[in-house]
Amino acid sequence: MSDKRFNIKSRRSFLAGSAAMLATPALAQSNAAVNSAATTQTERDITEVVRRNISSFRTLNWQPYFDNTNKGAILVDIDSRAVHFWSEDQSIYKLYPSSVPLTPDLTRRGRTRVILKDPKPSWRPTPSMLERNPEWPPFIGPGPENPLGTRSLHLSWTYYRIHGTHDTRKIGRKSSNGCIGLYNEHIEELYEMAQVGTQVLLI
Repeated sequence: MSDKRFNIKSRRSFLAGSAAMLATPALAQSNAAVNSAATTQTERDITEVVRRNISSFRTLNWQPYFDNTNKGAILVDIDSRAVHFWSEDQSIYKLYPSSVPLTPDLTRRGRTRVILKDPKPSWRPTPSMLERNPEWPPFIGPGPENPLGTRSLHLSWTYYRIHGTHDTRKIGRKSSNGCIGLYNEHIEELYEMAQVGTQVLLI
């Protein structure tokens, strides 16, 4: 089957995983304020949202968005809550569900690039996060309590990342302070394919 199309096996696994995640509580975390349900916006019934998000997935061509695929290309579609990746030689195309920023004022769109690949991310809230949430801890190291999950791709915009999450409730929802979140297994796959210098466009 061509990598240009969304892998049917992956889609079935995702559908089955989504149903399982609905019935499974999120990981117990001591930094409850940072990782609580309050940081995720609920939109109607979750089963309806998940169905809508899955059905809204559509494959895209890179040409309308990039002049080339040098060092690979990542397209973040904030409205459909999906991340698209094309390898430099265009032999690999991937499509992942994602979390997106909570509000329009936290949302940034435009062109950037990957400047650092972090295999064991640690997390520090930005000054504006601490201003809004003074109860949050100033630092969380790598591990199951880290809001950045198991991998992180740093973008050229200060504080912006494409990263994983241990809280599977967040994927497909408005739940971040500006970053783009993926399931840990998806960020680990994207991490291996992306390069420092990979083009990123948020639309």
